[in-house]
Amino acid sequence: MATTTIPRNADELAEALGDTATLKDIVKDKESLATFITDYAKAQARSDESIEAQVRELAQQEFANALRGDQIDKINRLNLDPNGSPVARSKHYNPKAPGAKLDEKFGTWTDYFGATWEGAKTAEAFTGRSEIAKIQNSYGSSVPADGGFLIPETLRAELLRVALEMSVVRSRARVVPMESLTVPYPMLDVTSNASSVYGGVVGYWTEEGGDLQDTAPSFGRVNLTAKKLTLYSEIPNELFQDSIISLEQFMSQSYPEALAWFEDVAFTEGNGAGQPLGYLNAPAAVSVAKESGQSAGTIVWENIVKAYSRMLPSSIARAVWVAHIDTFPELATMALSVGTGGSAVWIGTGAHDGAGAPPMTILGRPVIFTEKANTVGTAGDINFVDFGYYLIGDRQAMQSSTSTEYKFGNDKTAVRVIERVDGQPWIKSAITPRKGSNTLSPFVKVATRA
Repeated sequence: MATTTIPRNADELAEALGDTATLKDIVKDKESLATFITDYAKAQARSDESIEAQVRELAQQEFANALRGDQIDKINRLNLDPNGSPVARSKHYNPKAPGAKLDEKFGTWTDYFGATWEGAKTAEAFTGRSEIAKIQNSYGSSVPADGGFLIPETLRAELLRVALEMSVVRSRARVVPMESLTVPYPMLDVTSNASSVYGGVVGYWTEEGGDLQDTAPSFGRVNLTAKKLTLYSEIPNELFQDSIISLEQFMSQSYPEALAWFEDVAFTEGNGAGQPLGYLNAPAAVSVAKESGQSAGTIVWENIVKAYSRMLPSSIARAVWVAHIDTFPELATMALSVGTGGSAVWIGTGAHDGAGAPPMTILGRPVIFTEKANTVGTAGDINFVDFGYYLIGDRQAMQSSTSTEYKFGNDKTAVRVIERVDGQPWIKSAITPRKGSNTLSPFVKVATRA
């Protein structure tokens, strides 16, 4: 075949096939015939642009067909798993979580609510509920029995991914997966670095051949017990019946925002009774006293400097300022007095024209404004926090249930989503430093200025 000339058009093809010697060379075996046909087809595609255009048009048409409304629901995610199981789009996905076994069946909120909505009376809905119940029941006490349906892990992880982007605490805290309703988490019982570190480790300078001293740290534990966070809303039945895609948009946007909101509130100021213990109420938190003669509802530069000085030195590189948004006027006008004069210390002279954005750091550490901290003038309005010392226990199992009866007269469906989560400070008391009398902590706040 190396010596056979490939025809350029139909006439040359007829001539080649009419030549006995050439035809004999072409069909001498299966491979030579296949090579001739392939080479001729390639030559025709190169010489005739209309063929390439037809191929391109056909490919585009097939791709468009694949994206039709009745096909797109089948394309849930990029699957790179050779075993064919769903690949998580979120780092919060846990393949061992109870809901992971539901991912293949319910890859979208549309599929999930189509099966679990109480108003759905189709055979597919009853089949879907049966499959969820089978998996849910197999986990026994591992999944709280609240009468709802276990949410697939892909959807749970997606809720947390969006919530993480909006949260103050969860995105910075130490998250502990919980495989049971109560999980003990180890901690070092440390209160002082005056004579030892890490709760009892003591170092000795020892002569060669001298006796070694026994030292042992004192360990404690934090018990993370899953608390129930319930999200509730009432949704018109028309969304379930006529526009479940719109409902999916609501679930993928509004519910994560609500989840992040209520988690943050509890992680910030929760009292620990049936809810997480917030960092503002941490036993280890320290308060910086107001300045002598300081006016009520104010923040002065000395408050900031002294709060910074009470942070654990090892935590400074990780700590952030968390402030209520109504502290901004006080922060923006803080001044450092120098004799009879002074100058602003947070927003410099160049920003006083109002044209530039204010700096979002104080003493080199990020400032996070939120409405979940306490209002200006009260303890907790501005805080210096290392969230690496805050533990979040995540039960990794969410449930959803619907009721068409509760709001029957309003033609609405009541929707309830339940999450099990806990939050606890990882350190139980402030630490006495090696030298100095002021205790140090990863949770620092300015005391009330009243």
